[in-house]
Amino acid sequence: MLNAQDFLEELAAILEDRKRADPATSYVAKLHAKGQDAILRKVGEEAVETILAAKSGDTLQLVRETADLWFHTLVMLSHAGLGPRDVIAELKRREGISGVEEKAARPQES
Repeated sequence: MLNAQDFLEELAAILEDRKRADPATSYVAKLHAKGQDAILRKVGEEAVETILAAKSGDTLQLVRETADLWFHTLVMLSHAGLGPRDVIAELKRREGISGVEEKAARPQES
């Protein structure tokens, strides 16, 4: 059985392959063909559905919506030339750092 990181990397590789597929036969290719704005709208939609599932208390629906959110987030990362390895590296960089300290160290937005 794959560990979580290996599974995400395997899924990301599949999504990379599907990015170049025929949009008429591949949902992932269709999203990429529509462009970044369509992908971002889908991530936003899935985020809202995940929040609503969490509020409902339906744990099965929460898991399903979170899976949809993660999937579409991987598509978004792929569109940007990134993958789960990049996110995992950032999480590892933050390991052992207080969330308060980490946020305070970020450049201030204007």
